[in-house]
Amino acid sequence: MGLSLATAERWVERWERQQQRYAVDREERFTVIADVLEQAVTGRPDRPLVVDLGCGPGSLAARLARRLPGVDIVGVDMDPLLLELARTHHADAARYVDAVIGEEGWTHALCLDRPLDAAVSTTALHYLSPDALHRTYRQLAALLRPGGVLVNGDHFPHDDTALAGLAGCVGRRHAERGHALAHEDWDAWWTSVAADPELADLLTERRRRCRRQPAAGTDSAAHLSVTAHERLLRQAGFGHAGAVWQYGDSHVIVAIR
Repeated sequence: MGLSLATAERWVERWERQQQRYAVDREERFTVIADVLEQAVTGRPDRPLVVDLGCGPGSLAARLARRLPGVDIVGVDMDPLLLELARTHHADAARYVDAVIGEEGWTHALCLDRPLDAAVSTTALHYLSPDALHRTYRQLAALLRPGGVLVNGDHFPHDDTALAGLAGCVGRRHAERGHALAHEDWDAWWTSVAADPELADLLTERRRRCRRQPAAGTDSAAHLSVTAHERLLRQAGFGHAGAVWQYGDSHVIVAIR
């Protein structure tokens, strides 16, 4: 299922443009995550170890590797096509692991040789159910060293429904001013992928796996507010949890072990 570098570069570039439609101030969010990570790992005696949860084609891992070249990154995802794009286009950024976050035994698949200094994620954990998310938070708390951090960038609805609507509007207006809506959307990207014969085997495997995974529904963590995440994180064993950045309904939440 190996890909040519040219093919991987082309599809990762289109992925980057496509994702701008959905993540408000995406580059700023990445930068904030890197800022937090840099603060957390500065002065560590050993090479810091970071896991990128739901790494996709390596977008966040690649940026972190450029910003912090002394950090070891493990990227984990369940999507074989996106993982192959990451392994080909961002081969030096991370060690990539094929596993389903939240499933039994997924942390063993990471093959970690020391405690984590940080776990990072962006627009990847919202597909979990609240119970699975809480379980994942507990598992990550157990893997992190004391003082280690969990950094999650995503869209979180406001507790107040009136303010939730306003926050969403602010985000959409900002995206429109950035011309993000001119790029192809998620469905168009995957439709185009399906027309590339070099990706056919990977897409077939992806479809096979998707049939085995329940689709995210009304019980997914996408409906949890920042306050709800803070509560789950503290229940999971984190001493501190809260948002350190926000634009509209896009937030970066940090929890400290």
